[in-house]
Amino acid sequence: MTTIDLPTREQLVRRASELSPLIKKHAAWAEENRRIHDESIEALADSGVFKLRVPKRYGGYEADTRTLVDVATELGRADASTSWTASVYWIPTWMACTFPDEVQDEVFSTPDVRICGTLSPSAMAAPVDGGIVVNGKWSFISGAHHAHWQEIIAVLVAPDQQPVPVMALVPMSELQIVDDWYTSGLKGTGSVSTVAQDLFVPSARVIPLPLVLQGQYASQLNANSPIYRNALLPVASASSVGTVVGVAQAAKEAFFERVGKRKITYTAYENQAEAPLTHLQAAEGTLKVDQVGFHAHRLTSLVDSKGEQGAEWKLEERAQARADMGAVVRLAKEAVDIFATASGGSSIYSDVPIQRIARDIQAVNLHALMHPNTNNELYGRVLCGLEPNTLYI
Repeated sequence: MTTIDLPTREQLVRRASELSPLIKKHAAWAEENRRIHDESIEALADSGVFKLRVPKRYGGYEADTRTLVDVATELGRADASTSWTASVYWIPTWMACTFPDEVQDEVFSTPDVRICGTLSPSAMAAPVDGGIVVNGKWSFISGAHHAHWQEIIAVLVAPDQQPVPVMALVPMSELQIVDDWYTSGLKGTGSVSTVAQDLFVPSARVIPLPLVLQGQYASQLNANSPIYRNALLPVASASSVGTVVGVAQAAKEAFFERVGKRKITYTAYENQAEAPLTHLQAAEGTLKVDQVGFHAHRLTSLVDSKGEQGAEWKLEERAQARADMGAVVRLAKEAVDIFATASGGSSIYSDVPIQRIARDIQAVNLHALMHPNTNNELYGRVLCGLEPNTLYI
């Protein structure tokens, strides 16, 4: 067990910003090879990015979600896939901190440990002496290639009991990776599938998912930490949106970097920046980027204040957290669409960043947990006095 001097939020954000040239250099490689470049992973580790959600007693930073958003924003400005992968590691790392303390001792014994994961119960489990045996497959496992552990969800079926989803931690060495990540967006995340075949998981590394969703965690040492006594879905929501903020800002920056250097073909405008249409596009896109930041930071303020207070989450607050996440995604896509539409035919070349940004934000927009329509429906349902139609709230 160890503790270290904790860097400030400003220091962590500056470190992330300083990684931009390296991340940008490897962005095209990551797309082509469908995973983050090893040098980028090493740089993220050296900058402490993988320590943000690790408990202090293991040398981690226990950073709040505002810090996560601000760090991911800087990473997302450089490359969405790199930022997304870092953000995805933060969520299962936080989830690992809900397990018994002896399990955490095992998991966090690896320096700069990287934990990938999922919330989808797409595997089955059966009880055996000392634990469970798991069989199944999980898809969209971002960062699997560079992970040490995976947090999995499986449906446990036991005699004379109702099936129950369980959450477990397993070493990546015990899983098979299926290289099936051939996509149009977020290509560099390496979000492959993983498979368990007759995988034994000891009881200590298995906890019922409903208890986790209700905030009943197994860790004793983390019980009083503002970071780890919070609710899973709001935490996951706040941990995800920084990348999207960065992508929206990247689209704005990419547009303005070119706007004064190109004409509008088949018109009298030799400089695109002189056209009234461009002025409307620039203003509307920029305002949407500003709104993206508002919803992201309102979300982190809610999550962090709840953790600090140790307060119970109201149902409407939980739904609002999902709604803010959806609003970030929707507004970012709208902003990117405006800037991409205004970037002209030359922007479809692969060396022009806006084309990758547009594909990446479309991929984020389709994520099941982040989809704006799904989140708006859930929020509206709760606002209208109805019970949520999902456990994931």
